[in-house]
Amino acid sequence: MAKNRHPIRDYDYEDLRDEREYGLYWYSGLWNILRPILIGAGALLLVFGLISSAWSAINEAFISPVLPGDTMEIAFTVASGNSLSRVSRNLEEQGLIKNSSFFKYYCDFAGLGQKIQAGDYMMTRGMNIFEIADLLTTGDGQPITMDITLIPGHTLEDFAAYLKEKGVIKAESEFLDLCRTGEGVTDYYFLKDALSDGNAQNRRYLLEGYLAPNTYEIYTDATPLSIIKKLLDQTDYIFHSEWQARAAELGMTMDEVLTLASMIEKEAKKSDFAKVSAVFHNRLNSNMKLQSDVTIHYVTEERRMSLRSSDLAIDSPYNTYKYAGLPIGPICNPSPEAINAALYPDESYLAEKYLYFCSKDPDTGELYFSRTLEEHERATEIYAPLWQAYDQERGL
Repeated sequence: MAKNRHPIRDYDYEDLRDEREYGLYWYSGLWNILRPILIGAGALLLVFGLISSAWSAINEAFISPVLPGDTMEIAFTVASGNSLSRVSRNLEEQGLIKNSSFFKYYCDFAGLGQKIQAGDYMMTRGMNIFEIADLLTTGDGQPITMDITLIPGHTLEDFAAYLKEKGVIKAESEFLDLCRTGEGVTDYYFLKDALSDGNAQNRRYLLEGYLAPNTYEIYTDATPLSIIKKLLDQTDYIFHSEWQARAAELGMTMDEVLTLASMIEKEAKKSDFAKVSAVFHNRLNSNMKLQSDVTIHYVTEERRMSLRSSDLAIDSPYNTYKYAGLPIGPICNPSPEAINAALYPDESYLAEKYLYFCSKDPDTGELYFSRTLEEHERATEIYAPLWQAYDQERGL
């Protein structure tokens, strides 16, 4: 009878426990830990692979050199006034980049659009778009665009002084002459309305109130006429159909709305725009003179808080103390907020028939509103010393 070479021994409870703890069950626990890690690593590798493939495709199609390793130099010129779109198209046409749209989007995204400088450059088809963009933005030329910021409440003369200071225009007179006559822009529909007024020729500037304050990007060699058109386009854009319908509902022309808005802009802070508008609407509806100090300021070109008798007697169509109704035209270039207030005056102040307001503090612009003349006169007695002190401090 053969003997067993590997005799089987009996397992007791402790043997089974040790087998579970140190044998097969131990490896099973390790796998349970490693399995999600391995799955996650595999997913990451897959995503990385997809991203890598996508990047390779984008790089090959848009970013990489047209002819890698090419060293032949090609002359490329960025003319003064060329836009980023024009520069991008010229690069593609000369075979220096693969796709003009991608180059433009990259420059816009990287904030390089305004940094491209006019000048002559030597490039090769062995340069990628990053190298070309870097060259164009660190050249010896001048930027082809610049930003200008026109402030709400400023007059056209303020605009002209600012543009000259920024070096955009050589002389204020050319800009202001165009603003005075509207030459070259009278085909805008809203200016036709203004011109239809028989008194338009008596305005200081036909375009006062129509050049929308904002921040604009312009070419460094922009002409006064091109700047004016850009601002008029913005006015056309902001005075949208809802405002046009509201103006018609109120029986007002766009010119009247801008005129009222310009007065509101100069009289108050934004928080009081709608209240001031309500006072003016109430006075217009009651056939009262508007008696707005800021219309006098536009004529005298000084901001006196205490008007003199001679100021009140000025014979000007802008003088709302002497002539009833709105002045002959806007007295500044108002913000969208002031225009909106002109169209939507404060309903409660309208209903409660507020007819007066005066300055409580010339430095902060805080106003005091009154319903009756008696209440207004009491407020005037209280705050007049502050107005006089304000004028004295400024030598007025």
